[in-house]
Amino acid sequence: MKSIKIMTAIASLMATTLACDTIEKSTDTTVIGKQQDIAIENGLMSPEVLWAMGRIGSPSVSPDGKKIAYTVSYYSVKENKGHTVIYVMNADGSENKQLTTSSDSENSPAWIKEGSKLAFLTNGQVWEMNPDGTERCQLTDYKEGIDGFAFSPNGKKLLFISQVKTVKTTAEKYPDLPKASGIIVDDLMYKHWDEWVTTAPHPFVADFDGRSISNVKDILKGEPYESPMKPFGGIEQLAWSPSSDKIAYTCRKKTGLAYATSTDSDIYLYDLQTEETENLCKNENDTGKLQSDGYDINPQFSPDGKFIAWQSMERDGYESDLNRLVVLDLEKKEKFNASSAFPTNVDTYVWNPTSDGFYLTGTWHGTEQIYRLGLNDWKENKAPEKITEGLHDYGNIVMNGNELIATRHSMSQADELYAVPVEFNGKYSETTQLTTENKHIYDKLEMGRVEKRWIKTTDGKEMLTWIIYPPQFDANKQYPALLYCEGGPQSPLSQFWSYRWNFQIMAANDYIIVAPCRRGMPGFGVEWNEAISGDYGGQCMKDYLTAIDEIAKEPFVDENRLGCVGASFGGFSVYWLAGHHDKRFKAFIAHDGIFNMEMQYLETEEKWFANWDMGGAYWDKNNSIAQRTFANSPHRFVDKWDTPILCIHGEKDYRILANQAMAAFDAAKMRGIPAELLIFPDENHWVLQPQNGVLWQRTFFNWLDKWVKNTSTKH
Repeated sequence: MKSIKIMTAIASLMATTLACDTIEKSTDTTVIGKQQDIAIENGLMSPEVLWAMGRIGSPSVSPDGKKIAYTVSYYSVKENKGHTVIYVMNADGSENKQLTTSSDSENSPAWIKEGSKLAFLTNGQVWEMNPDGTERCQLTDYKEGIDGFAFSPNGKKLLFISQVKTVKTTAEKYPDLPKASGIIVDDLMYKHWDEWVTTAPHPFVADFDGRSISNVKDILKGEPYESPMKPFGGIEQLAWSPSSDKIAYTCRKKTGLAYATSTDSDIYLYDLQTEETENLCKNENDTGKLQSDGYDINPQFSPDGKFIAWQSMERDGYESDLNRLVVLDLEKKEKFNASSAFPTNVDTYVWNPTSDGFYLTGTWHGTEQIYRLGLNDWKENKAPEKITEGLHDYGNIVMNGNELIATRHSMSQADELYAVPVEFNGKYSETTQLTTENKHIYDKLEMGRVEKRWIKTTDGKEMLTWIIYPPQFDANKQYPALLYCEGGPQSPLSQFWSYRWNFQIMAANDYIIVAPCRRGMPGFGVEWNEAISGDYGGQCMKDYLTAIDEIAKEPFVDENRLGCVGASFGGFSVYWLAGHHDKRFKAFIAHDGIFNMEMQYLETEEKWFANWDMGGAYWDKNNSIAQRTFANSPHRFVDKWDTPILCIHGEKDYRILANQAMAAFDAAKMRGIPAELLIFPDENHWVLQPQNGVLWQRTFFNWLDKWVKNTSTKH
């Protein structure tokens, strides 16, 4: 047995050595890179221009703080695919260089070996290279493939994510029926987001000798649970202790019906020496008996190893509960809410180098800014201190000495990397832009003005509403206007940049966009955020109508040319408003929206969402909230539909099934209402393929131009 192990190790080392300076050739040698010559007419945004932009990923800072690695994804409409490459620059943004040039995507850069090497992921394996891109060597050859990775602080271990099989295929159950396509289901969560669930991601840990891995262990061996959690969880849901002897991981240890009805995930601590696991969320020493029965995710150890923090929600089943920053004192086993005085969600966070506080991001009044929070500020009920300001959102943040490296975007600019000083002396930080990935495009574009307005609602509240004007706006003209209905339903309408629901391309098509932060959005206090649950057809819909009515009073808005558009909950909003708008709108567009709420309650895979937001099951006649919800289902008001409607949906959307759009389209046609249906057989809740994205934009604007701009069109 020992000789077999030795031979295996030698073979692995030889394979690794042979891989140096070579990348396994892809069958497709097409390289998609940065587009320099882009046709832009009259300085206006177009679908092709949107897809020509490079999309920047999260930064990774070298241990000495002198260099930053990051990714950029490029897309080709002609080739109908994308490609991700790695860049490295100095910490001040100088000497920016693209390191990877193969036809395969290379991503997830991470500094290893004290910064002398840069690890990355390609073709499901971990590789390394010099910071200048030379001496590329393959470090892993794991048969099942690797989805994400993190080397231990001492460099001797590799933590990685890989899929493990959890469900037998039909062919495995019945070997004599190898061509049978039927899928046998006996419990819930058999589908999720856009896949039939047959695997679960597991965290694996292996020894690393600098050249290859060995002694691979599945931390969840024999357990059918996910870690990280689907559909979006990655390596950020796992963390190494500074001493490299423990791993914290996020997991919801439930399956089937229990998984489908619960958001109760926990943070677990795995000891590499004893192989024992401890649940950090369920202990008896919580300060103030801190409850965390909802999502607990994204653990991070303090640099000194004395504490561990994570994001935590209090209530089980409520996926949009207030996201708190919870800290556990590992010695005292006491837990506390470090962000207890913060009235909005902690979206991202990072420990400061001295382990006595954090930098975090949160949305307030329509923008996502960076805040500073002391570890013990909660004891004095002290809120985090805002250190940035402006009409933009910050995303991912990482420490680099006395500054943060952060992604930043707005309604007028896609993500770029910025340096943000953390010293704060009563003035907001003067940031430095480090990357100019799309400057060659922005220099040729004229962007529309973005304006904040506060509008009084029907119940006397003040509601923030974004107004986006056409690039060549003339106050003496009258423009058609679009009411934009945000999805979520409890996601912020902040300074986001989208490659599909892009306000600047709508404005470039000569529309004024009205985007209200209606009831149900974070950034305006817990009460405002929670007002939508169980009341989909209530105050939030009044908020929408208030916003469009107020802006329609402006002399530069043509009140006879109004449209209404939205996706997800925004799509539900469109279907609902179609039966209640009292002839305000000339056209509707609903993407991936809920049309029949009774069917949605049973069709969606994440039952906790339907239970919380709808109030319960429609057959529970004693549940007044549920009965109100289902009485307000859009399909019940089709008899009042009187306006052209475009229904869009992806058939791989297992959150809101495509039959919702098909039913809405059929209902409109049977009522004699002009309608169009755009179905994507290969897209999920989003539209991810370039040519489908362009088709989406063309169909979107063709419909609006026909029924909103062209007032001579009759129906």
